[in-house]
Amino acid sequence: MYRFLVVIEKANDNYSAYSPDLPGCVATGPTREAAEKNMHEAIEMHVRGLLEDKLPIPESHSFAEYISVE
Repeated sequence: MYRFLVVIEKANDNYSAYSPDLPGCVATGPTREAAEKNMHEAIEMHVRGLLEDKLPIPESHSFAEYISVE
């Protein structure tokens, strides 16, 4: 199993998603849920393509943390 951090951002009229560990692998959707679903499918397709081409699967080195300030 592979695991990748996904960042989902609110755009003007939709949401966009990307993974810092998979450059070029992006997705969008009209809702956060749709963007997440589309990104899941995009990552699956990206990883499948890498495996078919016998290319290495990038290791996930990214992480996210919320920082609170007052």
